[in-house]
Amino acid sequence: MDAIDLRLVDLLRGNARLSYAELARQVGLSAPAVHERIGKLETAGVLRGYRADVQPESVGLGVTALIGLVEDSGADTEAVLDALRDMPEIESCYFMAGTESFLCLARVGTIAELEQLIMRLNRTPGIANTRTSVTLSTKWENRPRPLTG
Repeated sequence: MDAIDLRLVDLLRGNARLSYAELARQVGLSAPAVHERIGKLETAGVLRGYRADVQPESVGLGVTALIGLVEDSGADTEAVLDALRDMPEIESCYFMAGTESFLCLARVGTIAELEQLIMRLNRTPGIANTRTSVTLSTKWENRPRPLTG
C-alpha cells in the first residue's frame, strides 16, 4: 500500500459513502483510478466491508457488556469460537493474553437477556467461567485512528 491507498482507506473509514468522484478529488486521481485502487484493496482484504453505524439504543440494544471467558484446560478452541459465532448478541471477540482466553463485546436489550447470555456461555463446552462488566455509557467506540499524516 502506498500513501494514496492509505489516504483512501482513511477517507473511507471516516465516511464509506464518499463517491469515487469525491475520493478522486481528495487524493488527486481520476475516479476510474480510484475505483480500480479500491477494488484492489477489497480483493486484498484490506477493505473488508461497508456497514451502517447504528446507535444500539435506537434499535433496542441498550445494554452493552464486556465478557471475559476462561477456557477450561481441555477446551477445543475452534469449537468454542464456533459456539461464540452462533451467538448473535456477541458483536466482537478478541483472543487475549492472560487469564481470560477471550474478551467479547455483547449487546442485548435488557439485563435479563444478558443474564441468559451469560448462562448460555457458562454452559458452553470448553468455557470454564466468565467475568462480566456492564457498561454505564459509551463515550466513543470505533473511532478510526488516522492512518495518514
